Amino acid sequence: MNSRSPQGGRASLEKQPHEVAAMFDGVAARYDLTNTVLSFGQDRSWRRATRAALGLRPGERVLDVGAGTGVSTEELAHSGAYAVGADLSLGMLHAGKRTRPAVPLLAGDALRLPFADASFDAVTISFALRNVNDTDAALRELARVTRPGGRLVVCEFSTPVNPAFRTVYLSYLMRSLPAVARAVSSNPDAYVYLAESIRAWPDQAALAARVGAAGWGRVGWRNLTGGVVALHRAVRN
Repeated sequence: MNSRSPQGGRASLEKQPHEVAAMFDGVAARYDLTNTVLSFGQDRSWRRATRAALGLRPGERVLDVGAGTGVSTEELAHSGAYAVGADLSLGMLHAGKRTRPAVPLLAGDALRLPFADASFDAVTISFALRNVNDTDAALRELARVTRPGGRLVVCEFSTPVNPAFRTVYLSYLMRSLPAVARAVSSNPDAYVYLAESIRAWPDQAALAARVGAAGWGRVGWRNLTGGVVALHRAVRN
């Protein structure tokens, strides 16, 4: 699949960092609204479930990687923990600083996070791990910045467990989602890439195996919305 220009369009499934950042720059203006529409409002419950799975306590430090506009970081802060967000896309960060000026957001690559070893009690990445061009290296980098015994939650699109529902869902991804995106998104072409990246992503068991191989223990997962999304939880070895 060919990628479009950085001025709009979509990245390729090779996921070069500059292409991914440029693509998200192009959708930043209406990103949160588009996600809510495309998920039929389920994005809010997925964020709450991620916060609950992390088991955050007041005074703990949590890192939200791939934070985008900071809507997920803001949700994490409701726990009383100190939540900081990092994202590769400057456009997303600028949009977030306009709408959520109190949320700490900074530029950061999931493969080279700008934090010392063992800086956080918990880390999370929501709907962004599949956009990194080296999943295993990103999981190791998340482990590096987490203290021993600290927690990880990966919230990501996954594989619906019911075969009939899975067929309907994949049809929605490849046909209906781009059509809906054309009506609400500032860059609908990007959602073609996003749909393709979801379809190419490992299922729940395969991702759990990769998390375990990257320095995390006690790996498990919980399906949300019938497996449309899965929460993978693990503890730093």
